[in-house]
This record gives sequence, C-alpha cells and structure tokens, in this order.
Amino acid sequence: MSGGIKVAAVVGATASGKTALAVELARRLNGEVISADSMQIYRGLSIATAKPTAEEMNGIPHHLIDFAELDEEFSVARFCELGHRAIEGVSARGRLPIVCGGTGLYVDSLLNNIIFPDIPSDGALRDRLNSEFDEHGGGALLERLRKADPETAEKLSPADRKRIVRGLEVYELSGTTLSEFNRRSREFPDRYRSCIIGIGYRDRQKLYDRINLRVDMMLRDGLIDEVKGFYSENAGKTVVQAIGCKELLPYLRGEQTLDEAVEKLKMETRRFAKRQLTWFRRNDKIIWIYADECDSFAELAACAENTVRSELDL
Repeated sequence: MSGGIKVAAVVGATASGKTALAVELARRLNGEVISADSMQIYRGLSIATAKPTAEEMNGIPHHLIDFAELDEEFSVARFCELGHRAIEGVSARGRLPIVCGGTGLYVDSLLNNIIFPDIPSDGALRDRLNSEFDEHGGGALLERLRKADPETAEKLSPADRKRIVRGLEVYELSGTTLSEFNRRSREFPDRYRSCIIGIGYRDRQKLYDRINLRVDMMLRDGLIDEVKGFYSENAGKTVVQAIGCKELLPYLRGEQTLDEAVEKLKMETRRFAKRQLTWFRRNDKIIWIYADECDSFAELAACAENTVRSELDL
C-alpha cells in the first residue's frame, strides 16, 4: 500500500534538464524542490557541481543544497534522514515535494524508505580498507565485495571507494550484507506515494551535445578560477575528486594543456552520464519522457505535469 505523502521526482543524467523541469513543475503544481545530488550538498564548487543559480531557481524554494562542510562525514543514511524531514516539512506547508537529482542511490533510498543498518563506522577497520583500496585498487576490493555481497557489488563501479568500503565494513562488522538489510527494509510499508519522471534522449548524441555545451558554459562562468581557489585550500579532501574539479588539476599543475584538460572533462562527464542512465534504467517505477521527442520545453513540461497529476491524483 502506498504511503500517504505524495511526492514527485525528476531524475536523469547530468545536463539532461532536470533542474529546469523540476522548477517548472514546482511553479505549476505549488511545489518545492528537494535536491538529491551527492556533491551539491557541499559548500563551495558551485560551478563545478552545477548548483542551480538564484535565476534558475526562479523563486522556488530549494532544500539540501550547499549546507554541508567539506570535511563532514556524509552518508546516504544521513541524506535520507534530512530528505524525509524536508519532504514532511514541504507537505506540511500544503505544497508538493519534488525530489530532483542525478544521484540514483539517494533517490532510490529516499523514496523506497530504505532502513539503513544501525552499525556505527569502525575507524580502524575503515582505515584498513581504505589503505587496501589505495594499495590494491578499487577493482580488487570490488571483487572481494562481490564474493560477499554480489547484489550490492553489481551496482558499483571500481571508482566508488566510499560505497565499496562501506559495503565491506558492514559485512565484516555484522556478518550481514547491505543487500540483505535492503531486503528487510522492504518489509516496512511505503512511506510515500511517488511519481518519478525520467528525462531521456532517444538520440544519445543530443545529450552528449548538451554536456559539451554545459562544460563550455562552466568555463565561461569561471570554472578554472573556482577550481584553482578551491584546490589550494582543500587539496586533501575527497570532494576535490568531483567531476569538474579533478580533470582540471593536471592543467593547473602544468601537466596538460587547457584543451587537453577540457576534452578530458567532457569525456568523463559523458561517461558519468552513461553510469547514471544505467542506474536509472534498472528502476521500473520511472516514467520516461524523451526531451528530443518534444517540440519545446513547454511541451516537455506539460507532459510531465499531466503525468504527475494523473499518477498522484492531484
């Protein structure tokens, strides 16, 4: 049985147009936007992480953006705690919560009411696993996780240090896999009645063209200066590995030309978009609307609005 609070969501790859659609839906449906982006939570790097500007927000309240300190330990469980609170607050104000973001794990965990294992982190164990990650590489640890918890491992890439380490940590500390904890979560009743809109492109090249254009616009808006100032103060922090930051570091260190670094940034962003789409394609609850089959943004927004109204009985 679906939960009582009605929630809309807009998901898709980077540069697909999620922010604009979520804002327009909020305008049409009396909503507020709740961000589900694992990098936009951090203060700083506004251009690199494509945080919506005040102009893009268009007066619509946004939640869970630009609030966490760079050295703050942040997990999907913490995101869900804050996300549930934000959804309940928006609903209590008589408005429609609209979750918007490209971090599939955040969206799925929040809307599916995943209950996370109450297992505190073990500092010594985590340090050991991180050292092993550095020494042997992500592929080796992902293979170890696959032997213990193939369901969780299947969703991760070798570069996903944080979640590989957490998966191994939970298993070593509890003897139970994260996927088993997720199965137990499904025994709880649904918390929300949700409608998830996915923005897709039949012609993948059109999405890639949007990604390339976004990178060019980020450079025009001052990305290089932002990364240079940010890196000088935060060189040791994980957040500097964000796409949009790490690809420019070789240029800033004099190891690559700017053209080489920019091409690398565009390529890595396209690869990231493919991984996002792979994640979302596994979710059969998503209703896909293809932007390149719409004649205009107004047509896309109208289609999304009609779908949300129908699915949520608004």
